[in-house]
Amino acid sequence: MSLKESVKSARVLVVGDVMLDRYWFGDVERISPEAPVPVAKINKTDERAGGAANVARNIVALGGQAKLLSVVGDDEAGRSLENLLIEAGVDASFHRDSEISTTVKLRVLARQQQLLRIDFENAPSHEILAAKLDDFKASLQDIDVVILSDYGKGSLTHVQQMIQAANVVGKPVLVDPKGDEYSHYSGATLLTPNRSEFKQVAGGWKTEKELEAKAAQLRNELNLTALLVTRSEEGMSLFRDGEIVHKPTQAREVFDVSGAGDTVIATLGLMLAAGLDLPEAMDWSNKAAGIVVAKVGTAVATAEELFS
Repeated sequence: MSLKESVKSARVLVVGDVMLDRYWFGDVERISPEAPVPVAKINKTDERAGGAANVARNIVALGGQAKLLSVVGDDEAGRSLENLLIEAGVDASFHRDSEISTTVKLRVLARQQQLLRIDFENAPSHEILAAKLDDFKASLQDIDVVILSDYGKGSLTHVQQMIQAANVVGKPVLVDPKGDEYSHYSGATLLTPNRSEFKQVAGGWKTEKELEAKAAQLRNELNLTALLVTRSEEGMSLFRDGEIVHKPTQAREVFDVSGAGDTVIATLGLMLAAGLDLPEAMDWSNKAAGIVVAKVGTAVATAEELFS
């Protein structure tokens, strides 16, 4: 069976913080008379699925199957996000919390430069999160790989119980972490921090040898099978027992790195679900990241682009 065929039957469960990315595109030709700020005359708007929803969208764009589990508000933004995911072919299972607003990130851009970002967000209630945990456990039988996408918005309060439940049934768990406290990710198969996130947790390093030592220490502390550190222009480095694999960056031209981490973990998870080993899956995720950073905004790599 070809890799493209294997990818089609690969099933990934994505859990985490979803958000609606709204873009207002316009022109700036004058400064406001009310305050020393630019006046943006908006001529186009766009909406895209962000956070864990973007991870799921990347999986489907690459030809795989994605089930998305998350919490949204009972509001217009939540319904817009759900519609975007249905159109994209994602199996979205949203728990609606009437007490919160769906997370929205509104960006105002002119000449492909971001002028301003406005965030709307709340943490979900305990009852909704408990129901989501039950749904998570019930979904494990029908998938190959779990991706936990943490943006620090509260959807992954039960992340340790989720990792344990997946381990019991032998499903690999990939985590895109957030914050400076990683102990609740203990027992995951793989963590994918970027360079600055890893530095925040492990401290700085001056040499590759120091980096390797810090990676080994974190892996041992958290009982991880592997650690993948994405390092921007320095590429990405995979650390696991007896093996360190480094891949140089493949970006041809960088316009926008927002969402690149989503693409990396989405491609990794999908390729593992399709039967590849980590270093080979890493090759594909590196290539996919190179494709999306050449696009503006929260974007995806398609199967045509990746396999061409």
